Amino acid sequence: MRLFLRICAVVIMLVGAVACGQQSSQPTPDAHMGHDTSLDATSDTPYDLLFLDSMIVHHQGAITMAQDALANAQQSDLKSFAQNVIMQQDGEITQMKVWRAKWYPDAAETSGLGMHMGDMSIGTDTTISYDIRWIDAMISHHEGAIDMANDALKKSQNPDIINLCNAIIQAQSDEIAQLKAWRAQW
Repeated sequence: MRLFLRICAVVIMLVGAVACGQQSSQPTPDAHMGHDTSLDATSDTPYDLLFLDSMIVHHQGAITMAQDALANAQQSDLKSFAQNVIMQQDGEITQMKVWRAKWYPDAAETSGLGMHMGDMSIGTDTTISYDIRWIDAMISHHEGAIDMANDALKKSQNPDIINLCNAIIQAQSDEIAQLKAWRAQW
């Protein structure tokens, strides 16, 4: 069963890599987006809408990673951590979708900000435990969220977005510290 799940994960990553190579108007959770956060000067798309679309996809990626950890992690602490990621980020996704529907009811889905989301690949080097590979990927992914949140703190005027970004920065900084501590122990 474990081999089947790993094969499925590899297939999903390959499909994602192929999809990332094709042009798409929709962001993908496994996309390694560039660092350029500047918007097209002719864009009429509000920054907060782009941020919401980006962060929703980013959080969905973290949930996918956390679900994988629930199925494959060896350490019970890491499984509890993953469950917490799912609960917290699912709640934030719900809130962001509510805001998006309220603030931009007629807006089509955007391609987001084009920001780096962090590495979401668990990797296949079996000389390194799954738990450590997952920790490394989640640290990178959380760092991407912190970068996105810091960008929004500079560019958004919306107090709800600003509060969300401050919460993301605090929570994910704390989680990175915990992950690094476990990495050093395990």
